[in-house]
Amino acid sequence: MQLRNILALLSGLAIMGVTAAAAPGAIDYETAHLSRRLTAVRTTAAIVLDGALSEPAWQQAPPASHFTQNNPQEGAAATEDTEVRILYDDRYLYIGVVAHDDDAQAIITNDLKKDFDPASTDLFEVLIDTFHDERNGFLFAINPMGARWDAQMSNNGRDVNSNWDGIWDVRTRIVPGGWTAEIRIPFQTLRFSADRAQTWGVNFLRQVRRRNEADFWAPIPRNYDLNRASLEGTLTGLRGIRPGRDLRVKPYVLTSGDKAAPAAAAGNLQGGFDVKYGVTPGLTWDFTVNTDFSQVEADEQQVNLTRFSLFFPEKREFFLENAGVFQFGPPQQLPNGLAGRTNALADNVLFFSRRIGLSSDGSRTIPILAGTRLTGHVGEYGVGVLNIQQRSQNGLPAENFTAIRVRRNVLANSDVGLIVLNKAGGGLYNRLVGADANFRFFQNLNVYGYGVQSFSPQATVAGSGHDFLGQISYQFPSRHWDSKGSFTTIGSRFNDEIGFIPRVGINRLQEQTGYHFRPKLTYGWLREIFPHWQIVNITRPGGAFDSRYYDYHVPFTFQDSTFLEAGVNSNIERLTVPFLINSRRGIVIPAGLYKYDEYFATMTTNPGAPLSFSGRWGIGRFYDGYKHSYTVGGTARVSAQLNASVQLQRNVIALAEGAYTTNLLTTRVNYNFSTRTFLNALVQYNTDARELSANVRFDILYRPLSDFFLVYNDRRDSTTGALIDRALIAKMTYLMAF
Repeated sequence: MQLRNILALLSGLAIMGVTAAAAPGAIDYETAHLSRRLTAVRTTAAIVLDGALSEPAWQQAPPASHFTQNNPQEGAAATEDTEVRILYDDRYLYIGVVAHDDDAQAIITNDLKKDFDPASTDLFEVLIDTFHDERNGFLFAINPMGARWDAQMSNNGRDVNSNWDGIWDVRTRIVPGGWTAEIRIPFQTLRFSADRAQTWGVNFLRQVRRRNEADFWAPIPRNYDLNRASLEGTLTGLRGIRPGRDLRVKPYVLTSGDKAAPAAAAGNLQGGFDVKYGVTPGLTWDFTVNTDFSQVEADEQQVNLTRFSLFFPEKREFFLENAGVFQFGPPQQLPNGLAGRTNALADNVLFFSRRIGLSSDGSRTIPILAGTRLTGHVGEYGVGVLNIQQRSQNGLPAENFTAIRVRRNVLANSDVGLIVLNKAGGGLYNRLVGADANFRFFQNLNVYGYGVQSFSPQATVAGSGHDFLGQISYQFPSRHWDSKGSFTTIGSRFNDEIGFIPRVGINRLQEQTGYHFRPKLTYGWLREIFPHWQIVNITRPGGAFDSRYYDYHVPFTFQDSTFLEAGVNSNIERLTVPFLINSRRGIVIPAGLYKYDEYFATMTTNPGAPLSFSGRWGIGRFYDGYKHSYTVGGTARVSAQLNASVQLQRNVIALAEGAYTTNLLTTRVNYNFSTRTFLNALVQYNTDARELSANVRFDILYRPLSDFFLVYNDRRDSTTGALIDRALIAKMTYLMAF
């Protein structure tokens, strides 16, 4: 029996033979959050940030309590009590947390670094919606040992920017019977109106990792998380507070020495600065001069076995902050290397900031002279304006990049918007104008649509066809059914030089549907079964067949979050021109029609355990030959100070045109001296690129958002050991806030 038939049988058994889990608690989520109201209390007494909540003022503030489970038993009372109180004075918002736990010795805390992994630890997180628009907010999370994570959230959770950094502080204590925390957030970190009396949206999350349990103050169904601002509670009592001018100046100075074989070592000294100013309570203006990103972690290498460009995520701070403002269309779905499908294309990204300051392949930097950005909200409008001037380099002309985004809130939780993009330099230009509409109906149905027109000289984009990109799509995530689909058309002359568009000249129809089962009989160890299928059909202009992908997957999620999935991925591709699959070996796949299936199994074990493992095995035909792929990895969380991981990806490929094997070894070591001093190392060995690289970063956060970085980069030929390049960089930033 073929694997796809076995998977279909498993799905049928899940539907017919497994008793569904008990119905969730009788909660009307659309109205339940309206009853969750908390009053903040003004204090004139000093609050000592020590995590003890010993000041009398804390007892004067009413507590938020009686949290409700989102997982594993939706609608049930939390197994551990949590109490949250809020105080404030003229400068700060204080959040006091008492997280009761009958077994404090079992609390899991395995990381101290800034922006730790929230999924692997006990956790408290707060959403603060300062404009109470039930769409946007700030997220602050802590673990029991005082590690911090923060983010900006927009569009009711569609966009979450975890690379945003705010000025705030926390102290925690693990005590008999649980743990406590005091969080202090300066009002100048937040954005809010100038009204004397403030009403904010707020919600709290408590995560008990050993039970894989998520508890919320304002209840949220299990198919959503804390980012669902439309279900938040209400915070009142704030009076006479001001966001402040929020003027920040952050200069940096950098010195480096580098050696690119066979050149001699060289050194240089440079500097620059960033400025941030709160123009209005809702608008922030940023300005950067001689921008530098040398402290940013290196990209994780990938092996490309497709016809299309690989997607590498943005990691640079200036472009990540407020990035959600420039989001256009539905949320992007990015490929996951350990997911069931490995040849998935990244979605179209209309504005992709990695086109600025980096070469087309991302291998070298291009200096940025200066840039400015205005982002925020004005009434019902979201606004984003960005302009960057890039220097000339190695004969390449200086270029200017502009992005303008306007979004208008409509109805209860929907929006419409416009975007304008422009790239100019060397006498050439590339411009795009687009409009989008994002509608949310009822609790679960989301409908998206957008259209974009590009404008480029005929000499730049030759050939025929239209230069328009359009998409209509929907998403329907519910407690049981999970469905999404889209239709996309992209003209042959569509040209977006500031975006990531993997393919042009196609029509793509895509649909994915699955059903979530929560078996009652296996509740103690198996949380969910989610059989699903997907089809992607691509045609060329005129309707000629190009390719089709379809799959059948059955994943199992266990109570400790161990994940197991098996399935089959089927591909049909018609190549009209030869395809160079491996440039180093000169292996070309001829034009023709190819049909091939991949059978796979993938697994990741409990990420909160001291030792966890991940792996993927795949086998099947590949074009006119065969491919065996293996991915194995492990992570050791020795303590909150020391974490290390290793992963090996191996592809054994045999084609009629030639056979070859690729190995990509990725190793990470993180040592956290404290919550403010970190050492991180990323070492990668890539046999396909014949490269061994190391990126080692030492970071001291010596005051809020002020760092000293020491970065070492080394690249060598993996075959000969010969040095390709090496650099040692020391950089210091100093934030001055007014």
